[in-house]
Amino acid sequence: MKKNALDWIAGILVIVGALNWGLIAINPTWDVVALIGGEATSIVARIIYGLVGLSGLYAIYMMTKD
Repeated sequence: MKKNALDWIAGILVIVGALNWGLIAINPTWDVVALIGGEATSIVARIIYGLVGLSGLYAIYMMTKD
């Protein structure tokens, strides 16, 4: 199956989210999204968190569509 741009973007965001949670598990101050987008309450960080969440839902859809 050929992957389109949405598949790649969603995949990268799912990986970013997974790595971020892994780092938070090691040390709660290692929040990469907050490092990139500012505090967790900033609009940029909230957008990134939202996109990661949507990517997770898209990944669930892709895994169950066939």
